[in-house]
Amino acid sequence: MAAQPSLVPVEEYLRMTSEPDCEYVAGVIEERPVGEYDHATWQIILAGYFLMREKELGIISRPELRIQVSHNRFRVPDVSILSRAAPREQIITHPPLAVFEILSPEDSMTRMLEKLADYERMGIGAIWLIDPKTQVCYHYRAGQLTPGTVFDLPGSGFQVAFTQIAELIQ
Repeated sequence: MAAQPSLVPVEEYLRMTSEPDCEYVAGVIEERPVGEYDHATWQIILAGYFLMREKELGIISRPELRIQVSHNRFRVPDVSILSRAAPREQIITHPPLAVFEILSPEDSMTRMLEKLADYERMGIGAIWLIDPKTQVCYHYRAGQLTPGTVFDLPGSGFQVAFTQIAELIQ
């Protein structure tokens, strides 16, 4: 029988520093896989693409930003898109407009789907999973992953084809 992980109080998690930042799921600290080159490339391209359009779109783009998705769950998406109108918080408690997760070789689909479901329960409007190996982007909604080619920024009318973003990868 596998040993049960010891539960950690949320206050202890919030005092922790680790690189990369860990996630907190119902008292259990979960390490996030360290991204490889393809993962890191997609992450910086996505964050940079939206960073360059922050003022135009009224958004804030941040990589690896800690989000409290529920009272006992903290997630760290690869890239988050926040509304400029949202309150400024060190740990995000208001739903971002969008989040992007980029698959790492160590990611399990079961764990990733649980994470995406946490984002949906929080009320995040656009949840995307990107597979850097295949360059396929998946939109997550109602427990389902559907291949998608166009990112729609919720509430803005702004759209961009993922191929346009992928062209920035060298």
